[in-house]
Amino acid sequence: MPARDNFHSLMRIGPVQIGTHRDRHGHTKHAAVCTTDHCSWSADYSSQTAAQLAARTHRCPAR
Repeated sequence: MPARDNFHSLMRIGPVQIGTHRDRHGHTKHAAVCTTDHCSWSADYSSQTAAQLAARTHRCPAR
């Protein structure tokens, strides 16, 4: 099994951070994660545009 690479191409939109990584099948994925305390929202997307849209429309319930 190949070693997993870390996130790269990090960007931040409000409290949401977006990073690019490879999944276990070697496909490039874009993860969007809310960094606010007590908010456990995160999701993987196949395109960075979709991850950016999710970050812009995320309404954090912890605020």
